Amino acid sequence: MRRVIVTEFLTLDGVYEEATPWQRAYDPDDGEFKREELFGCGGLLLGRVTYEGFAAYWPGATGAFADRMNSLPKFVATTTLTTLDWMATALSGDVVSAVRALKQQDGPYLLVYGSGTLVQGLLRHGLVDELRLMVFPLVLGSGKRLFAGGDRLPLKLVSTRGLGAGVLLQTYEPVAAT
Repeated sequence: MRRVIVTEFLTLDGVYEEATPWQRAYDPDDGEFKREELFGCGGLLLGRVTYEGFAAYWPGATGAFADRMNSLPKFVATTTLTTLDWMATALSGDVVSAVRALKQQDGPYLLVYGSGTLVQGLLRHGLVDELRLMVFPLVLGSGKRLFAGGDRLPLKLVSTRGLGAGVLLQTYEPVAAT
C-alpha cells in the first residue's frame, strides 16, 4: 500500500500561497532533504495550479533533480484541464476515491508538493500519511492559509530539523481518531 506524503513551504502564520516571492529572502540548506524526498517517491500527486507551474518550468530544466522530476508519473486533481502533458494523468471522477485507489497500489510513496487546496481535501478525508512542513521565519499577516476552515486535525510530531536560515523542517503524522 502506498503512502501519501505532503511537503509544504509555510510562513509562521500558516500561509502557503505562492511561496516564491517570500522564500527568496532565505537560503536554507534543504538540498539533501529535497533530493532524498524526490528520489524516494514513486510519483507526484498535484493540484492543477501546482501542476501548471511545474509543467511550465521542469521540462526545460536540466540536471539530476530535473531528470527525476521529469521522469516521474504525475497524478493531477483537475476538473478543468482536458489534456495533460509531462507524464501526467488526470484523476478522474471523485478525487478522494481516485487517491484512495492510488494508495491501494503497491509502490513507493506519492509525494505532494504545494497544492494547498488538494492537501486540505486530502487531510480532511484522512488520506495524508505524513506532513512535512518547511516553516520559514516570516509572518505575512494575510494570504491563503493551509489550515483554514476550522477542521480539527490532531497531529503527532515525528521529527524536527533545522535547515539553516531560520527554516525549520517539522514532520508530522496524523493521529487516528479514536
